[in-house]
Amino acid sequence: MRVVFIGSGEFGIPILRALAVHRDYRLHGVITQVDRPSGRHRLPTPCPVKAAALDLHLPIFQPEKINSPTAIEQIRFLQPKVLVVVAYGQILSREVLEIPSQAALNLHASLLPRHRGAAPIQAAIRSRDRETGVSVIWMDEGLDTGDILLAKKLLIRSTDTAGTLQARLAKLGSRAVVEALDRLTSGSAERMAQDPTKATYAKKLSKEDGEIDWSRDKWEIHAHVRAMNPWPVAYTWLREGGQARMLKIFGTIVSIRASGRPGEVVRIDPHGVLVAAGGSGGLLLRDVQIEGKRRMPAAEFARGVRLTVGSVFGEGLALGHGRAAGGTLS
Repeated sequence: MRVVFIGSGEFGIPILRALAVHRDYRLHGVITQVDRPSGRHRLPTPCPVKAAALDLHLPIFQPEKINSPTAIEQIRFLQPKVLVVVAYGQILSREVLEIPSQAALNLHASLLPRHRGAAPIQAAIRSRDRETGVSVIWMDEGLDTGDILLAKKLLIRSTDTAGTLQARLAKLGSRAVVEALDRLTSGSAERMAQDPTKATYAKKLSKEDGEIDWSRDKWEIHAHVRAMNPWPVAYTWLREGGQARMLKIFGTIVSIRASGRPGEVVRIDPHGVLVAAGGSGGLLLRDVQIEGKRRMPAAEFARGVRLTVGSVFGEGLALGHGRAAGGTLS
């Protein structure tokens, strides 16, 4: 079976590797995003899928727009039986979807129709779902709206961050894609329509989405911190010396022993910094990073900035006010 892989994000790498070594499927090309400026010097940098494809010595194509006439001709030249699309970042037109002789399949990191969109892994954690999974769908022109070929479930661990859950889902996804291709080969691939009344949408995240709302329930904030790790990372603002400084928060522990205003520091000890949340209880900050410094244990941070009990994170420092006071999103 002639397969063309289309993807760019790190989530697609295990799937790409599984297809590259499979004896029954031949990868005739990898279509990925063009190199983008990155790093301090803004040098053109390949996306994760391109880097993996180079290691695997696979043919690589990088159209600026996959629906352009040139890109369409490139894909037709590869004569794929199947397109496998994973975390690519562009919507494929009907003209592209009709190129493969057998199917255009997409692997999505949720149990569709729940969490359609660009950030399903983060959405599952923030929603405090008990389980998630992957779905292989027959692609159409909608956003993750195609019929489901197969789905595989995975329990979300209480310690999962978006990073750890993505790694587990990617492994599950590599098995799901191979199974989907096996079903196509054997003629047993089925179609199950999605129920649009059960659809939810997970929008693309920005750095601003990481900001913590301390008025939220402690469990909601804890889920938010996990969902934002490793990107864009949960953060709050701390007023210091007349300026607002961003404090990134990588790890928290839910505590019922916190009483104070939302965002108020109620205890500082060697275990961390205890902060009150909305309602009862709060969060023990464990692993943080203040602007301009390295990542460190919260207790070490508190000593370094001489944080005191009674300080309030984010007080009067909504995103716009924080920037005006000297804070930056970086």
